[in-house]
Amino acid sequence: MWSLLGGVVVWRSQRLWMLGGNVIIVVAGLWGLCFLLFTQGGWVPLVPPLLAFLLSGTSVLAYKTVYQTYHDPLTGLANRRSLERKLQHLNHQNLNQCSELVAVLFIDVNRFKSINDGLGHQAGDYLLITLSQRLQQHLDSSQHLGRVGGDEFAIWLKPVKDKQEVVRFAEKLQQVLSQPLYWQGQEIYTTVTVGISFEETGKNFHGPELLRYADIAMHKAKALNSSRPQIFEPGMDTQAVQRWHLETDLRLGLAQKEFQLYYQPIISLKTGKIAGFEALVRWNSKTRGFISPGAFIPVAEETGLIVPLGEWILTEACRQIREWHERFPRNPALIMSVNLSGRQFSQPNLVKQIKTILDSAGIEGDRLKLEITESMMMNDVEAAISLLNRLKGLGLRLSIDDFGTGYSSLSYLHRFPVDTLKVDKSFVGRMEDGKDSHKYFQIVRTIISLGHNLDLDVIAEGIETEGQMKVLESLNCEFGQGYLFSRPLSSENAEALLAEENHSLL
Repeated sequence: MWSLLGGVVVWRSQRLWMLGGNVIIVVAGLWGLCFLLFTQGGWVPLVPPLLAFLLSGTSVLAYKTVYQTYHDPLTGLANRRSLERKLQHLNHQNLNQCSELVAVLFIDVNRFKSINDGLGHQAGDYLLITLSQRLQQHLDSSQHLGRVGGDEFAIWLKPVKDKQEVVRFAEKLQQVLSQPLYWQGQEIYTTVTVGISFEETGKNFHGPELLRYADIAMHKAKALNSSRPQIFEPGMDTQAVQRWHLETDLRLGLAQKEFQLYYQPIISLKTGKIAGFEALVRWNSKTRGFISPGAFIPVAEETGLIVPLGEWILTEACRQIREWHERFPRNPALIMSVNLSGRQFSQPNLVKQIKTILDSAGIEGDRLKLEITESMMMNDVEAAISLLNRLKGLGLRLSIDDFGTGYSSLSYLHRFPVDTLKVDKSFVGRMEDGKDSHKYFQIVRTIISLGHNLDLDVIAEGIETEGQMKVLESLNCEFGQGYLFSRPLSSENAEALLAEENHSLL
């Protein structure tokens, strides 16, 4: 009995302090029982049951430690270490035999974080457990499943006869895992992204690399926004290494202040004068030289580095517009536009952060305009409207960027407390020439008319020709920006442009 009790106590104790407390309670209880019986004229030996309790507890503790080293505590599946060990052991078994083709499927659960945050960690745990059970139901003895990350699973299959059969199997798993789950009366929908790697056992076979290649293929599928499984190809690992180095340099660049802002003028199409600027970040790395925003912004978004970078952009842009207000006063005052990323938009302390930046810069909120894309607001419309109203409470101006290119929902547009619509350059650039130019002209005219009907001003991006400007003027578009007026300028060149315009007004 005491031996069984020792095993149960150790197995059920989830924390070290809990284990220590339970052992003390049981030992004290055993001693108290023996003492009580002794005072009543009876006697039970203390040492044998105590030894039985401690020995069985120690044995169970050793087994539990080994088990947790190679298994996921939530799902009971093998963990990454266990899978890598099995893969390598498989190679050792086949070194003296004919090599065989092995496949690894790397499965990532999409939108897991939003489900976890929105419904709670219990719902997230339920989702992972249910998905693991669904996967197990579709595997046989030659297919091994493991949980290798927070929302990531891996399956290795051997031997593989046909690669396309593996792809079809992965597609089947995607369909199975996309079926809705039910949590406390709510339906949970999710999808998965799958990467696949193949390799033959032999001298050059390395299990961890096979897992890593499948992981890289999965991230490639995410980058391509592909719903189909992605097979690892030579060169993908080089791209992954390059991306990792870029992330490392990005962190270093933030620490060493290698970033600077350029400013593209926003022109009033009615007066031809500068109405404001859009702040655009540029990175001149000490080791890499100039790096295109298209190369480092996606990495910053994915890694979360866009949050400190975005805070620096807001701080620097507000400092700069305050300086220009003092040096180049005008009525109406210049406005600084800053793009807000999806990561920044989802920050719980965004409003407080921006208020601190405004107070530190010493400017009114209406000197700053935040540009937000439609897709950022459509993830959770009610929460987005609440946040936008709080931002408006600071006096900020708000703009919907790239209007018409994302998830447009006209039923919500009138509820968004925004001031401006920005016509995307892809529409502006095609409305003058080309066989479909009349269609793009109608799109631009519709967006401008919609903006005016909602009492919003409109900015057209990407104006490059006089013809485009004249068309926009005829449509009563208030503002424009593009290479026709100016490329993005350094702060010094922007100041020179402002000084020149001020001089012409005198």
